[in-house]
Amino acid sequence: MLRTIRNGFRDMDKWLLLIAIVLLTFGAINIVTVSSREAAFNMDQSVFYFFYRQIGFIVAGTVLAGFVMLFDTKRYHYLAEFLLLLAVVINFIPIIQGDGFRGTFRWFNVGGFSFQPSELAKPIYIAALAVFLERNCKKFRNPKISHWNLVAILIGLGLVMPGVIFLQRDLGTAGVFLFTFAVMFLLSPILPKKKLKIIGFIISLMMFLLLSFYAVTGRILSETQQERFAFNDPCSRYFDTGYQICNAIISINIGGMTGVGPGRSTQKWSYILEPHTDMVFAIYAEEYGFIISVVIILLYMALLIRILMLASRANTLRGKYICLGVGTMIFLHVFFNLGGLFAMIPLTGITLSFLSYGGSHMVALLVMLAMVQKVHIETKRHKLKF
Repeated sequence: MLRTIRNGFRDMDKWLLLIAIVLLTFGAINIVTVSSREAAFNMDQSVFYFFYRQIGFIVAGTVLAGFVMLFDTKRYHYLAEFLLLLAVVINFIPIIQGDGFRGTFRWFNVGGFSFQPSELAKPIYIAALAVFLERNCKKFRNPKISHWNLVAILIGLGLVMPGVIFLQRDLGTAGVFLFTFAVMFLLSPILPKKKLKIIGFIISLMMFLLLSFYAVTGRILSETQQERFAFNDPCSRYFDTGYQICNAIISINIGGMTGVGPGRSTQKWSYILEPHTDMVFAIYAEEYGFIISVVIILLYMALLIRILMLASRANTLRGKYICLGVGTMIFLHVFFNLGGLFAMIPLTGITLSFLSYGGSHMVALLVMLAMVQKVHIETKRHKLKF
């Protein structure tokens, strides 16, 4: 076992590992200052409360990631689709429980412990799509074979999770799944002409489902979701729907070029609600300034470029699609979070990977990175054989 772990570490992509460690370390250390008001005043806990929990999530995610790396990706063929079905079932439970939080039903509560099953479904979702595309690659590329049955299964695999999460009223996470599927589908081995037909069918199907949902419920979006679409010029609606975004922009402006200093943010104390979650970048920008904020964004870019490079080098189709799926999901988390923060798109409540507090996403993120590392290890070892 120890030899396997040692060899696995030796064959990892060190640049990907280094960038991930830097982002994780920066996020974990600064969770202390960002969450201090929430812990001390709102929860009557130590200022280290969220820090200790975040470290626990990182440790749990690292252990699970290490376990994932023990298995070859070819074994995903036996488990991925079954686990996806299980994930769909589990994601229905919060809807059935009906214990909503801020207009959504995305938390699974059991025995005083709660987590977001939609987050833990992300690596499973990517693996299931990657396995299916690899398994049926030759059929998809053969113009002489009619494979609409496979297309129907692919559409089902791709839309089932976004559909269930839409029913949870978590529009941001549903969008992350849907756009990830879109990228993997567009880069799939399906012939271009058939892709156009499938896109038309998917759009028609989604329109039908949305109209059916509207006919049953009398609405498509909740009031909270509708309010978030009024995202432009948030400070003109400061006492209404623009309060959170406007204060985040104020926080960024206060930071200037070099910031006010670690732990010295004023916005986190009474203006930005739960600054340690989806608003965390605004506090970092206030405390560290524009220069460090740009460095953080450059680190994200470097991470994504590295994952794409590993995708291009992968010696299996499933490996290529796993890397593409993981890279797309991390990009979408960064884009949705910062886009909402800068009032470019509606605020979705999507966490900022590595830097936001959150156990479910942290565990899923580390597992997804482990999957990418495993793809790289298999590619490297395959090349050494020849």
